[in-house]
Amino acid sequence: MSEQKTPSADPYAYLNMVRNPDGSVTRLLNNLPCAAATPDPSPQNPAVSKDVPVNQSKSTWLRLYVPSSAVIDGVSSKKLPVVVYYHGGGFVICSVDLQLFHDFCSEMARELNAVVVSPSYRLAPEHRLPAAYEDGTEALEWIKNSDDEWIKSYADLSNVYLMGTSAGGNLAYNVGLRSVDSVSELSPLQIRGFILHHSFFGAKERCESEIKLANDQVCPPAVTDVMWDLCLPIGVDRDHEYSNPTVGDGSENLEKFGRLGWKVMSIGGELDPMIDRQRDVAKLMRKKGVDVAEQYIDGAVHGAEIKDASKRKNMFVSIASFISSSAQ
Repeated sequence: MSEQKTPSADPYAYLNMVRNPDGSVTRLLNNLPCAAATPDPSPQNPAVSKDVPVNQSKSTWLRLYVPSSAVIDGVSSKKLPVVVYYHGGGFVICSVDLQLFHDFCSEMARELNAVVVSPSYRLAPEHRLPAAYEDGTEALEWIKNSDDEWIKSYADLSNVYLMGTSAGGNLAYNVGLRSVDSVSELSPLQIRGFILHHSFFGAKERCESEIKLANDQVCPPAVTDVMWDLCLPIGVDRDHEYSNPTVGDGSENLEKFGRLGWKVMSIGGELDPMIDRQRDVAKLMRKKGVDVAEQYIDGAVHGAEIKDASKRKNMFVSIASFISSSAQ
């Protein structure tokens, strides 16, 4: 997102978009650079990576990351946990290969000593929800069935975590809801837990943190209003279960999370307007019997660790501890 535009004054301009009279959008040239995959397993690269198609009819694909150290050391009998990471962007912008996400996933693969799989998904309003959820679920099927050499050599499919930032956190949560009744069908892939990072949730009425941070310069309610308007099914409001997990039938499936032993880590920033939403969802999950660990960081804005590499180290230490405890 551009740092030069005031988000609340013109949310579409801030998102580098123009809304057309017919309701479609035109995405302008994004000022955020993209990064190519890094297949070279040199010590200078935190991880090797490559791009793999998932569903050519939908133009979906994923970027696969393996720690360079694992490749340099050779195939080990001890395989690595798998983190399926969904990128952010309010379901309307961004892509897997943005430099920000590429660097984040490369560093995460190294710091967690994990295989990271970052799937693409179709964007709204061209493809409104639940299209992204369908694509996110299809990526799990790809992992389960894959003959890819990196998956076969390095990935422990019995130790899988769904993670996402912002809209990706919402996506990870909803892919989990869609997976609770098909656990046996996903075998040998086994979900162990979720890492919800600055998750993108909303509701019709403003919460206290949204009111307090209405003029936030990173992701204020005026911007998220536009995102929800573009990504939710036509004719529904922000109290739909896709945006507000505390209503509707989706919350009932959370009891199955607990019964399956799936654990959840909720990470957020105290200066994120959505912080109260994230706390409410964590509270609901705990009420439904889910084991939830919460970590909300003073002074952190929405998506802080994506944009600022200096903020990642402590978070990755916490995630590594969460994965270690969840695998037991």
